[in-house]
Amino acid sequence: MASSYPTAHNTEVQNPRLRLLNTLRKKEPALMTFIAIPSVRHAQIVALTGLDGVIIDCEHGHIGDDSMHNSVSAISALGVSPIIRVRGPQPDILKRALDTGAHGLMVPMINTAEEAQAVVTYSKFPPQGLRGQGSAFPAIGHGLTTPEYMKSANQTILTILQIESKQGVENVDAIAAVPGVDYLFIGPNDLAQSLLGYTPAKGDEPVFVEAIEKIVAAARKHGKWVGRLVNDGPLAVEALKKFDSVAITGDTKAISNWYTAQISCVRP
Repeated sequence: MASSYPTAHNTEVQNPRLRLLNTLRKKEPALMTFIAIPSVRHAQIVALTGLDGVIIDCEHGHIGDDSMHNSVSAISALGVSPIIRVRGPQPDILKRALDTGAHGLMVPMINTAEEAQAVVTYSKFPPQGLRGQGSAFPAIGHGLTTPEYMKSANQTILTILQIESKQGVENVDAIAAVPGVDYLFIGPNDLAQSLLGYTPAKGDEPVFVEAIEKIVAAARKHGKWVGRLVNDGPLAVEALKKFDSVAITGDTKAISNWYTAQISCVRP
């Protein structure tokens, strides 16, 4: 199902501030990570590592509204794209996240085309959707005036939907077909739990591999970007042979793993 209006895939808007979108459109490997710790300084440190996008985890992270706003501001000011993983698809949650100036939304556990369409509807201004306007903050995160932001937001903000359940996989072709959906992101841990009854997956289970392939095929069929979570750089290199983009672990795991490895050198 083709979109009847410009989207992130075919927009003619040029905005150098939108680093993740620009990297994806150039067909270069787009790198992200998750942050769950609420700190402006922490957000800045992560944003300065060379990533294209930083996913502010408001689903599972310890991040409230104040930290969400502050992290978006800090990340975007450094020329990196702040993406907010919201805690759910409710219209007020989507609007609140977008009003930070985020460059995209990641919405977890999308299971049907109807749910995907609702996310698009409440993420876009009229006439394509029902998003309301009333804040000066979103334009700041895009380096624009409010009128400029209003003209460009519908076609530059990334709508990223997570496929992470058996039902989501079953309906992934219809989900990917929804106009305004830009990117499918695989949540491998929840997907493994749903399909296998345990997590993490070993990675070679036939039902798990088949599900991954089905998600990638749906994205390719409908001209959408596709990505997934990986644990480290070497796995990212391998994954990018198939995916447009990856998120390399998250801050809490990265910090824990680094200290554990260093201390094990001292206390083997």
